[in-house]
Amino acid sequence: MSGTAPASLSAVLERSAASGFLGPRSLDDQREHARGFAAAAPRAPAPAELACDLGSGGGVPGLVLAVEVWPESRWVLLEGMAKRCELLRWAVGELGIEDRVTVVHERVEQAGRPRQPLRAACTLVTSRSFGPPRVTAEAAAPLLLPGGALVVSEPPDSDGGRWPASGLALLGLRPGGVVRTDRAGYMVLTQDRLCPADFPRSWKRQTRQPLF
Repeated sequence: MSGTAPASLSAVLERSAASGFLGPRSLDDQREHARGFAAAAPRAPAPAELACDLGSGGGVPGLVLAVEVWPESRWVLLEGMAKRCELLRWAVGELGIEDRVTVVHERVEQAGRPRQPLRAACTLVTSRSFGPPRVTAEAAAPLLLPGGALVVSEPPDSDGGRWPASGLALLGLRPGGVVRTDRAGYMVLTQDRLCPADFPRSWKRQTRQPLF
């Protein structure tokens, strides 16, 4: 960490945006959208529990939730692109949160495999613009403990129909419906049981045999 005091979250997100790792919306809008994940989550993660931001990219919503919303929570920022991981590790150091936020450079279909540290380790997984529902569900379910929740940002007009219960049941997931804030919608899903060891499958197999 540089200097004598942690950097502000605003400064960190500004650098992330300048690096092209955040979308074109204003940072205020993106932070507000990130806080919406907390409004949609069934409960806050306890300090001893672990949360994961899936495909964390430029750090939204993971850094916003870890710093502004739940300042005692423990997080893994899971990201498959090396350049983004470099920025995330810099951000974690600058914010002084290395004791409870870890950046993991790993492809999601590897991170959730049996005997991997993140397998069934999380009570909350967040996902913003990671991928289509079938891909996001198969990536997140193996990371969740029974009773854990997956919260995913949804298109403005979504009624949750993109998440069929029959396909999700194969992963141990159950759709809970869309929660709306003033500005956005979030799909909430519950992990009813441990995800079967067959998941996540390889990316090639997911492409050839989509769950739904």
